[in-house]
Amino acid sequence: MIISKETIEQAHERIKPYIHRTPVLGSTSINEYAGCNIVFKCENFQKIGAFKARGAMNAALSLSKEDLEKGLATHSSGNHAQALARAAHFLKVPSYIVMPSTAPEIKKRGVRNYGGEIFECEPALEARETTLKEVIAKTGATEIHPFNNYEVIAGQATATKELIEDIGQLDFILAPVGGGGLLSGTLLAAKYFSPGTQVIAGEPEGADDAYRSLKSGKIEPSQAKGVGDGLLTSLGNKTFPIIRDHVKEIITVSDREIIAAMRMVWERMKIIIEPSCAVPLAALFKEKQKFSGKRVGIILSGGNVDLERACRLFEEYK
Repeated sequence: MIISKETIEQAHERIKPYIHRTPVLGSTSINEYAGCNIVFKCENFQKIGAFKARGAMNAALSLSKEDLEKGLATHSSGNHAQALARAAHFLKVPSYIVMPSTAPEIKKRGVRNYGGEIFECEPALEARETTLKEVIAKTGATEIHPFNNYEVIAGQATATKELIEDIGQLDFILAPVGGGGLLSGTLLAAKYFSPGTQVIAGEPEGADDAYRSLKSGKIEPSQAKGVGDGLLTSLGNKTFPIIRDHVKEIITVSDREIIAAMRMVWERMKIIIEPSCAVPLAALFKEKQKFSGKRVGIILSGGNVDLERACRLFEEYK
């Protein structure tokens, strides 16, 4: 399947009744520190607190009636899990969610609040996929993958479409990369709606599989280490080609750099973001000279953070 400009436009119209058009915010003090003009697309204010509400809803609404009635199933560390449970809730079908035992409790609560049934597994991709196969065999539910799904990618692209509509042309857009659904959507939306804009990804050093995949030309496994729990997975065979063909660069950042960027957003903007969300801003801070004097958009991907864990991280990395 080729995700065209029309595909993204249709996805946007499809999901509009179910999502927020999130605000775009700025911070004078962060701009002064960074040496450029940054606008933040605040998907931490999205339904379920993350951009994932877009892709999950678009994928669910794109299913046939027969497949939808079987219920929805996925594996996810949290935000897609909540998003799919929410989509199932609105569409009045059951949802079955495989989550690693280490997933933040706030994200598990979000799934349960929307009526999702959780199946816990070991925190490894193989365990997640094996458990999901067992769940689907038992329930007959339809899988909606958290990122390796074209309808999901098209849904995620709508965040950048809105950003460009609201702000106009930008020199750069930065987004985090884990499995690559958001980054793929960001790349395609920039290509179609603002072709002069370069897209750069931020990625944790401890889970730098996308960075390594670009270097090797093939999908590399994730080491799955670090504070960015939403980014600890490998690229998929649908996301990798889009990223390989369109991304300008991937900048990797340390856990300390991630937490420093997260702290700055909390303190200067007075909004809550999660560690994964802070990765692209940390990447910008790491290579300020690249963005000096430019207009930069950053996708703030989500704000579902365990506050007690955040306090521990701030203390650990102060």
